[in-house]
Amino acid sequence: MMPLLLARDGNAHTIVKISGNPEIKKHLENLGFVVGHEITVVSELAGNLIVNVKESRVGIDRELAQKVFVA
Repeated sequence: MMPLLLARDGNAHTIVKISGNPEIKKHLENLGFVVGHEITVVSELAGNLIVNVKESRVGIDRELAQKVFVA
């Protein structure tokens, strides 16, 4: 298990845990970050990520990327 921030570009990973307060968890869930779903990092720039999740591309900042754990 590792934070999404450390995931390699282009590799598919499975979300195993989302940390943070309930508001952050709900925000990430609304963006499509749900435990058990696959996620792929498309690109990274200065810690900010663009990811494919649920057939959509989503941009998240470094702080949120550290709260999503993948395997």
